[in-house]
Amino acid sequence: MSGELEGRVALVTGAGQGVGAAISDALEREGATVVRTDIKGTDVTLDVRDEDAVGRVVADIVAEHGKLDIAVPNAGVAFVKPLVEVSLAEWRELMAVNLDGVFVTAREAAKVMAPAGKGAIVNVASVTGLRSAPLIGAYGASKHGVVGLTKTLGAELRDVGVRVNCVCPGFADTEMVSSHAQELTDAIGAPVHDVINARQGRLGTVEEIANTVLFLVSDRASFSTSNAYVMDGGLYGALV
Repeated sequence: MSGELEGRVALVTGAGQGVGAAISDALEREGATVVRTDIKGTDVTLDVRDEDAVGRVVADIVAEHGKLDIAVPNAGVAFVKPLVEVSLAEWRELMAVNLDGVFVTAREAAKVMAPAGKGAIVNVASVTGLRSAPLIGAYGASKHGVVGLTKTLGAELRDVGVRVNCVCPGFADTEMVSSHAQELTDAIGAPVHDVINARQGRLGTVEEIANTVLFLVSDRASFSTSNAYVMDGGLYGALV
């Protein structure tokens, strides 16, 4: 622990478990005051699909702490289904969380950070936002959107001192991956963990993802914005 985030205030969505919880823990270990939000209840119960609720949470943080230095829009959902079988209602429900929720959270954070002339936003995307994602195509499409959002928002906010990046993990040892493992195994006709091990070596850990986020929100990443950081054990670069 270096305490390099001492005095900074952070907002993390989807912080009730998995990646969001690990990111929150990492930020706190480095001295940040972290407001953990999740639809299931943490410090603050928040449904990122509710635009007004997101705005209220950000306003409450500023009212209590006087600022917002770090935002990590992480909340996300997934399901396993070929795209031709996905209904428009299912598509919209997923996009409402994975893309709209990230957009609204990042936007509201940026409104506070830009006048202050500083801040760091790290969106949680996925390696599926950079390549094809059979059977989880709706999820992959939403993460492609997050990558594009990150690049443009970072460009727009660069000159006012706010940095925007995203992380693109491969398959990690999370509740989301484990909950869909059997569905993916049934769909591809082989144990999905065998496929993952062959493609990226092993499951990533939530701590590894959190450490990358920690770097990106710190001053050590002061020259980085509009970038997508991949940590996937080589999955994205694999030819097969």
